[in-house]
Amino acid sequence: MAKTCILLGAAIDEGQRRPGCLMGPAAFRVAGLPQALQELGHGVEDRGDVRVVPDQSAECPNPAVHSLAEVVGMANALRKATDEALSTGFPIIMGGDHSLALGSVAGAAAHAAAKGKPLFLLWLDAHSDFHTPLTTTSGNLHGTPVAYCAGREGFDAFGPFPAPIPPENICLFGIRSVDPAEHAALLNHDIEINDMRVLDEHGIVKPLRDFLNKVAAAGGMLHVSLDVDFLDPSIAPAVGTTVPGGTTIREAHLVMELLHESALVTSLDLVELNPFLDDRGRTARLMVDLVASLMGRKVFDRPTRSYSGA
Repeated sequence: MAKTCILLGAAIDEGQRRPGCLMGPAAFRVAGLPQALQELGHGVEDRGDVRVVPDQSAECPNPAVHSLAEVVGMANALRKATDEALSTGFPIIMGGDHSLALGSVAGAAAHAAAKGKPLFLLWLDAHSDFHTPLTTTSGNLHGTPVAYCAGREGFDAFGPFPAPIPPENICLFGIRSVDPAEHAALLNHDIEINDMRVLDEHGIVKPLRDFLNKVAAAGGMLHVSLDVDFLDPSIAPAVGTTVPGGTTIREAHLVMELLHESALVTSLDLVELNPFLDDRGRTARLMVDLVASLMGRKVFDRPTRSYSGA
């Protein structure tokens, strides 16, 4: 089914300390994301990069936290932009580092709550991003969005998360780098964790289909947050947080194809692309190809699998 894809640029790299992610939205455009979507029959509305007003009143008692005003400003802008985009189409948020999800997922949650639907979150990432502004020792806020979405404390500067996502509605998929403090906190939350050990033992398909069946059974909306480091750095070098042992090109495309067949995805983040670290646009083009698979590009048409929850 054709969608109206609404592109939102989130030019931010203050959520971590390596410059370059703010060039991500431009790189996705140059790599042909709008054209790829149009070739698949989707409408495309590029609303440009969201305008960010840093929140100079934002405070955090943890002295390690940096760039709080800028990250809160982006979160505020994206919360509103994502909520509005969901009213008329399928938002694709082009980052930017993963701190942008503090706003994009909040906007999706606000929209889902207004429609009386549960929101589910699929986190495709090497990291669990389950720190809070109070527990982070690096001070990098790109490592905090999942904790915010799950309703953990310590996010006073961002305001209450609209309708916190029940932990059982969150799936961490492909993770392979978790700090001790995050590990301890995750043990107290019923979040579905499919790390690379699980995927190695059981494969990609069953854990993902099980989660998608849960979304379908609940009549939920699904926000997907795709981090470049979900992929192995040998195929996607343009990321500042490389962790060996990520998914292959074929595995990543399989994930995207299964998501397309489910027809459950309602919004999408593309994050942590740092064009300064790329090899002649290699990573940007791969990410565009993955989005195309999510949006319906196939080598051979097959009957669509039913996700009835059965």
